Amino acid sequence: MTSCAPVPTLRPEERADLLSLLAAASRPLADVVTDFLTRFPRERRLRVGATLCFLLEDKKMLHPTGRLIAFAILHQSYSSQPANPYVSLLLNAACDEQSDKSERAFIQLLLTSASGNNNEVLKQSAVDYINGSVSESQALLPREQLEKQYCSNGVQSQPQVNSFRAATVSCAIPDPDVPQSCAVSSEMSPPGSKPKSASDDRDSALAALLQEKSLGKLGPQWIRPAPPRLPLLDGELQWLNPDNNHELLWDYSMCADTSRGAAIRDLIARALKGPLAPAQQEQVIIELAKDPKLVYHCGMTPPKLPELVEHNPLIAVEVLSKLIHSPDISGYFDVLVHMDMSLHSMEVVNRLTQAVELPTAFVHEYISNCIQSCQNIKDKYMQNRLVRLVCVFLQSLIRNKIINVQDLFIEVQAFCIEFSRIREAAGLFRLLKSLE
Repeated sequence: MTSCAPVPTLRPEERADLLSLLAAASRPLADVVTDFLTRFPRERRLRVGATLCFLLEDKKMLHPTGRLIAFAILHQSYSSQPANPYVSLLLNAACDEQSDKSERAFIQLLLTSASGNNNEVLKQSAVDYINGSVSESQALLPREQLEKQYCSNGVQSQPQVNSFRAATVSCAIPDPDVPQSCAVSSEMSPPGSKPKSASDDRDSALAALLQEKSLGKLGPQWIRPAPPRLPLLDGELQWLNPDNNHELLWDYSMCADTSRGAAIRDLIARALKGPLAPAQQEQVIIELAKDPKLVYHCGMTPPKLPELVEHNPLIAVEVLSKLIHSPDISGYFDVLVHMDMSLHSMEVVNRLTQAVELPTAFVHEYISNCIQSCQNIKDKYMQNRLVRLVCVFLQSLIRNKIINVQDLFIEVQAFCIEFSRIREAAGLFRLLKSLE
């Protein structure tokens, strides 16, 4: 994990979990490793491992206890796998003569252990190991013997190829103003405030550093000049760039006279407030027949439909028939279904069924709404009048084969039986029986 590519960034919750694990110096290392394997799924461990490799490159980034925890995580994450991608890093750290002897001894204990899960050193915490005397009496092995003994445990080492590693520059550069010992610097704290410890400075610096997207190393740019063009041989096809002399398509309706649209908008606005004169109704119908697109510019919207249906049902039929292919037609149908049932609304629906092909679901829903309206009305006179209208409306739909009576047979039959005292309901019932 020492390539020149940037270290993959971690998620905010992953950065917080990783920093908390590296700070768990008093917990047993085995518990910290188990916690790591629980928090980070297998598909995310390479990203976390790359971040740990970056933090281990500079010995000042992590506290000595944090470095031991990081090495334990890198080793134990792949202890059950046949190959560990961090073997080279672990071997280099175990043989680094500039590192503390306790750190080198700890890594060699990990590498030379016959079973990583039963390693006695992992039962201790990082603080206990550093304060103990185990590392002082341990003999450090040379690299050749360490590699031989590590491979004898059944773990394969993966060689890594870094052609540009010697020319890379680390993104983390030590601040020359910070003492090498990273001790408490009282002069860097504001007067009267509590001085910040080196551990606090290190933790805040790591948290800010891991948020950057340019972790890792900055490698030199690989200059790749474009290859020269080969000479053109005789008989070889040449690259052709044909002329694109396309003819422009002009919309001649742009900037056209819109006075007709203004007249239609004015008439529709009047139709919403009251009945139009026969001449005005005829003008609207003629203009919409000449240019059906005018219906999209007449100011009509679904909430305005009930007023148009009650005052001018013929114009409502013309408008809806022209909007039948509009993406907003479902909104008009929804308003028409849920508006108060009246003679004009049934007239509009009846004429629409003869002019255009209406959705079957809409027609069925409208019929159900009509039947329910008749059942809910309290005034007997108005109820009888409404039932007659609905029966005539249904007979028209059935005779013109607009609906398949079998789809609504039970509902319509129950309606006829409920209002059988009315002559039109009895006639509708006889019509249903004749169609069985």
